Amino acid sequence: MQSRDAAQAAREVHAALDQPEIKLAVFYCAADMDLPVLAEGLHRLFGDVNLIGCTTAGEITPQGYLSGTVTGFSLAGRDLDVATRLIPLDPFDSVATAGEVSALLDGLGPRDGQPPSAGDTFAFLLIDGLAMQEELAVSCMHHHLQGIDLIGGSAADGTRFGATHLYYQGKFRQKVALLSVLRTGLPFLAFRTQHFVHSDKRLVITRSDPLRRIVFEINGKPAAREFARLLGLAIDELTPLIFATHPLVVRVGGQYFVRSIAKVNEDESLSFFCAIDDGIVLTIARGMDMLENLQEAFAKVRATVGPPQLVLGCDCILRRLEGERDGLQERIGKLLAENNVIGFATYGEQFNSMHVNQTFTGIAIGQAS
Repeated sequence: MQSRDAAQAAREVHAALDQPEIKLAVFYCAADMDLPVLAEGLHRLFGDVNLIGCTTAGEITPQGYLSGTVTGFSLAGRDLDVATRLIPLDPFDSVATAGEVSALLDGLGPRDGQPPSAGDTFAFLLIDGLAMQEELAVSCMHHHLQGIDLIGGSAADGTRFGATHLYYQGKFRQKVALLSVLRTGLPFLAFRTQHFVHSDKRLVITRSDPLRRIVFEINGKPAAREFARLLGLAIDELTPLIFATHPLVVRVGGQYFVRSIAKVNEDESLSFFCAIDDGIVLTIARGMDMLENLQEAFAKVRATVGPPQLVLGCDCILRRLEGERDGLQERIGKLLAENNVIGFATYGEQFNSMHVNQTFTGIAIGQAS
């Protein structure tokens, strides 16, 4: 749906997603749309349907990657059960959230005498991308999901980093998360992929503000200046595309996870998309072929669940920028469309207990056997 008129966009979304007995409908929209008008239209048309959504840094649509649009999907079926809860993030309450997660699972009820499990249930998260609570939230949620896979994405607002919004029960909201658990008889697979490998360029965070995700010093020197030196660049050459090309990775449990830089601040500090702390050892990664990496990921998906009828996709904004720079975006969009991906460009991705960057995370839902 490419209408820039919010009322018309709401009508187009409803026409595209409406079907009998919807259990969950999800939409993604450009952040600069008239959100109150869009919310009013969606609420009027969808009524009491379980409809959720968020603002983006780009939309993954049936036509591939687009920007400035609205896209989405709806799920229905007798063998599908869905429950959704709003989780406040300001402040984040781990005890209350644990109770909400348990209530969500209890709300699905038993099936064939069995409670929800990793074999038939997965969790999908949308979360404010500027509330800086992803690490706490996903760690708590996944801990209480009893082994059930969780994937998700952080709401975005283009490249402005000003305000992100999530839609729930007729309103766009800030500083909240939306957690949905879905139980289905269809085959599904939670997966993530990233196209970077670590290099031998190591650095240590020596002064930071973890709550604000700001690093002031790297290797005991001003962070931006030292990072630029390690890359052989000047500070004014540090752009989002440079951050996309040279991300930092941290090793956790034998695996490497990306810790991407968001921007350079006036005091030569660096703002990150993920939590960061003093003493963390990071490595500057080098990129591989993003398109080839994504093709391999979907080949594994198809080998596991067959051709997917839908993939809930969360793709980092930095991957989108890199794809645009390298002239790959059309081919990546075509690959995503071929695999029935509906999703958005995020300010961060979630995979089970981890909040990550520069990653594609997804849930692939296969065909009925």
